[in-house]
Amino acid sequence: MSSGSHAGRPKSWIAVAIIFAGFAVGGLGVVMGPNWVVFGAGAAVAVLGGILALAVDIMTDVVVDDPRQ
Repeated sequence: MSSGSHAGRPKSWIAVAIIFAGFAVGGLGVVMGPNWVVFGAGAAVAVLGGILALAVDIMTDVVVDDPRQ
């Protein structure tokens, strides 16, 4: 049984939520016409979320489990 956790830290989940919101807004912008201003705003939010994710060092949340036998 694994002793590691893949849950992540709360600040990492906040960064992921911001990235997801950016993709959702960008997707709505594409579906609504396309409305390039809304798409651009969504893309900007997703990029800012990515920068935030790198700033909180999201990649250290990964816990590598022991190899399975």
